[in-house]
Amino acid sequence: MLKPLTVLGVVSSLLFPVLAADLPRPAPDFKFKMPNGQDASLSQYRGKVVALEFLLTTCPHCQQTSVLMERLQKEYGPRGFQALGVAINDPSGALVRQYIQQYGLTYPVGFSTNRDAVVGFLQHPVMMSLMMPQLVFIDRNGNIQAQFAGTDDFFRNEEKNVREQITNLLNSSGKSTRSQRKKGS
Repeated sequence: MLKPLTVLGVVSSLLFPVLAADLPRPAPDFKFKMPNGQDASLSQYRGKVVALEFLLTTCPHCQQTSVLMERLQKEYGPRGFQALGVAINDPSGALVRQYIQQYGLTYPVGFSTNRDAVVGFLQHPVMMSLMMPQLVFIDRNGNIQAQFAGTDDFFRNEEKNVREQITNLLNSSGKSTRSQRKKGS
């Protein structure tokens, strides 16, 4: 007799391909707020390779990823790379300024209070937990080429894999050599 958790695991593994985000796909023009109250938009960065991190300011894994994005922004920024961060935890508007200061972030980090917009942007199933961080790679043409949830194997060797994504997108006309669906959501 199968245990209920075993059955759940089998059913979810069969359904996962149906629930995964479409890749590649055009990136919607996601809007977010900056700590100074100004509006920002993903479309402002069209023509650049973007790594967009959806994060929780209280998440240690998100904090590590943000520090990595800072290093990579300094290294790859002159070649056309742009790191972006969007905090989605409550009350992220009040927490982002401190987060930026605490981790010495110089790339744009803002916040969104519209979790539905984030879920829609990610094509994340509403009935599944949103595992953080969510890292999205967008090519110069504004197409999402890859995205990864915080529990994805991608993060086991995070720096190497992030560098690979950035380098591939900077060196290509828009296609990543490793377009991937998000996993572990």
